[in-house]
Amino acid sequence: MLEDGGEVAAVEDRDSDETAGGEHTLFRGAPTSVSFKKLRKRLLRQAREAIESHAMARPGARWLVGLSGGKDSYALLAVLLDLKWRGLLPVDLLACNLDQGQPNFPKHVLPEFLTRHGIAHRIEYRDTYSVVTQKVPEGATYCSLCSRLRRGHLYRVAREEGCEALVLGHHRDDALETFFMNLFHGGRLAAMPAKLLNDQGDVMVLRPLIFSAEEDLARLSAGLAVPIIPCDLCGSQDGLQRNAMKAMLADLETRFPGRKDVMIRALGNVRPSHLLDPALFDFSALAPTPGAFA
Repeated sequence: MLEDGGEVAAVEDRDSDETAGGEHTLFRGAPTSVSFKKLRKRLLRQAREAIESHAMARPGARWLVGLSGGKDSYALLAVLLDLKWRGLLPVDLLACNLDQGQPNFPKHVLPEFLTRHGIAHRIEYRDTYSVVTQKVPEGATYCSLCSRLRRGHLYRVAREEGCEALVLGHHRDDALETFFMNLFHGGRLAAMPAKLLNDQGDVMVLRPLIFSAEEDLARLSAGLAVPIIPCDLCGSQDGLQRNAMKAMLADLETRFPGRKDVMIRALGNVRPSHLLDPALFDFSALAPTPGAFA
């Protein structure tokens, strides 16, 4: 299905997606070093863990993979294609870029890249940039409204394309930064879930890279020599709160290596009885058993 402003490129059969050596063309020319092979294996293992532990993949389903042109979304696409090539991801993938009309956005980069590698894709054009610049006060960042508008259009495209899930490239560091922003500024314990149902209840949001380090994704994208599109073409960036969380976590990781991995695991190891929320644990039912020490 297609509305005005969008275009779909069909993928060839599987043979065109593989090199003569039996590997997706995206990995042609990738480093052959031991360190890069370990990196690739680690990212595949972490994505499999996220997918399996959160029951993300329903055989025969179709996923819309958000592709912004940044390092994280390229890494997401590469990992999913690698899993699918290995027979470990029984879903169909459709890459989607939403061209939001930002000034100097290189419209040719992603269509040429996706077509060259035989990757099924849809390029959708919606001028949300004009909407954001009209509604956001001067001096404020565009990111929040821009993100909401982008997500809404991606949900629409997912419905039109028969995709049950929108898949995003958020990673371990994004989840931890969000957790501490909510803790310090929102007064709540919440991060980015690996699996979420949208408000309308018809599209899943999946984050298969939720256990993966941002640094690893950057290394994968660099190794694959993908054409990175900067995220600051609009001239606006996230505010100081997220930057402060990023700096704090970087400092912790420097002083206590491995702390980020410990923290992301903690988000999946919750003890409601040791927190303070009576909606999660029935503290009123706690009472000593009569005669327990008799």
